[in-house]
Amino acid sequence: MAPLGLTWEAVSGARIVDLAHRWERGMPVSPNHPAFQLAMMRRHGDMIRSDGGSAANEMFVLGGHVGTHLDALGHVSQDGLMHGGADAATSQSNHGLTALGIDTAAPFLCRGVLLDVARVHGVEVLDAGYEVTAEDLEAAEAAAGIKVGEGDAVLIRTGWAVHWDDPDLFRGQIGGAPGPDETAGRWLTERSIRVTGAETIAYEVIRAGAGHSTLPVHRILLVEAGIYIIEVMNLTHLAAADTPEFLFVAAPLKIVGGTGSPIRPLAVIDG
Repeated sequence: MAPLGLTWEAVSGARIVDLAHRWERGMPVSPNHPAFQLAMMRRHGDMIRSDGGSAANEMFVLGGHVGTHLDALGHVSQDGLMHGGADAATSQSNHGLTALGIDTAAPFLCRGVLLDVARVHGVEVLDAGYEVTAEDLEAAEAAAGIKVGEGDAVLIRTGWAVHWDDPDLFRGQIGGAPGPDETAGRWLTERSIRVTGAETIAYEVIRAGAGHSTLPVHRILLVEAGIYIIEVMNLTHLAAADTPEFLFVAAPLKIVGGTGSPIRPLAVIDG
């Protein structure tokens, strides 16, 4: 199926691959952000209507960068400036960002491309702290038999999603985590893509013991190029489908002034 062959016949016969992790207590969360919490505020039976009906509801708390999420362009600044030269100090308030917030991010409906770097190296998961280079992306592109193009959603698989159930390892705060380095960031910007995603909390490479002390690839993508970043993706099932080209669909919540938003990205492939 062509990625944008949006006929009813094509859509009705398509398969949807979920690219998000589940949100639950105890999930891996960056130490820079509040953990996910959920509490039942009303349980079935607390209030019973005259006809015997009852309802339950909950309250959940999480940061904008917890779980599978999209970074707003205003999430990062460099030397006091955000993307397009917006002044960071005057573009924020206690109510959030007044420029480049997540509410300004339009939904994504575009060609998606999977660059499976782990497969290129013949492993299920790359080593902690492995730097995904421009050469790695070119090799993955060649192996997939595709070409990354303008406006694409480019998803980079390191295999790190397999560590989801080991939060300490997944966070990469001690041993590091694999991800794109600055050469890979430049490679993506040169192709004028719209959004890129990966499986780790920080998207880019985290070297052993370094934590989130510096995030240069965020600067390259968000501040310099205006390319959105999706973090904490689950690309395991998409890799197993062996479909490197697909229709990519995702939409952030319209949180006014937010620096990020939970997101549930989907890959639509031939069923």
